[in-house]
Amino acid sequence: MNITPLVWVITIAVTIAFFVYEFFAHVRKPHEPSIAESARWSAFYIGLALLFGIGIGVVSGWTYGGEYFAGYLTEKALSIDNLFVFLLVMTGFAVPKIYQQKVLMIGIVIALILRGIFIAVGATLIANFSWVFYVFGALLLVLAYRQAFAHGESNPANGRFMGFVRRHLAVTDEYHEDRLTVRKNGRRFVTPMLLTIIAIGFVDVIFAVDSIPAIYGLTDEAYIVFTANAFALMGLRQLYFLIGGVLERLIYLAQGLAVILAFIGVKLVLHAMHVNELPFINGGEPMLWAPEIPIWFSLVFIGTTIAVATTASLLKTRGDRRDDDDLLHPTNETQKELS
Repeated sequence: MNITPLVWVITIAVTIAFFVYEFFAHVRKPHEPSIAESARWSAFYIGLALLFGIGIGVVSGWTYGGEYFAGYLTEKALSIDNLFVFLLVMTGFAVPKIYQQKVLMIGIVIALILRGIFIAVGATLIANFSWVFYVFGALLLVLAYRQAFAHGESNPANGRFMGFVRRHLAVTDEYHEDRLTVRKNGRRFVTPMLLTIIAIGFVDVIFAVDSIPAIYGLTDEAYIVFTANAFALMGLRQLYFLIGGVLERLIYLAQGLAVILAFIGVKLVLHAMHVNELPFINGGEPMLWAPEIPIWFSLVFIGTTIAVATTASLLKTRGDRRDDDDLLHPTNETQKELS
């Protein structure tokens, strides 16, 4: 895939322009977006991402198009998981709804910047050290295990990191609109709004560690890695308000993501065996007998896993709610069963 510096400059400039427009058109004036507004813009950004993927397929070939779509699906799923943690942070800091857009916007921009840095570092490592695929693969397998067997979600607002921040900063107890700092009695204080943004930034670092090795397991094209991440993050603010009530129902999302991360981890290890140069493994020779997982299979596997996890989550929570309703408002048949 031949991407010229001019294409890179145009892509980054257009990405920045979208976020600048988002800020001045939607975020600058504090308000809580309506469902209709959120739905329109979510559909717009998802449609734009799909059209871009088709463009890659037409211009550069469908192997690269498939890599983009697999990467986009993976990053979008990880971003939705990211949204769930954002919801925990917002709840922990009791951020007023009219100011949540600003926090989300800043958090998403921080995420894009961090992922851009990780993408550049990852591309450099891959270009110079083929053994890094072993490292990425092992890292994803560890992350998959932690994702699958994590017992509940700890609130980042009350974690050790935020405790350290609170001990070293003078913090007000109340919000002052959407200001980050305020002067009281001649002394400068930070507001809970700034603490929320710091917590979001800390969460973004953790999620970048997940997402970048994961997508490099699907493609080694830095341009596809960047654009898939950029499109996954675009519209994430609107998606937060659109599916905010559904997020808590996606109870199997973590397990679905664990399966995807484990799959990509195995794919990375198999690829590392194909390009092996480590002298203490197979005498430094590539292991061409190891199977390579084709991108079409990766795309189908990732899409199916997301669909199964989402469907199972919604069916389970709907069944639980029906059981709760039966206990609160028992029918004649339910009363007979209880007696």
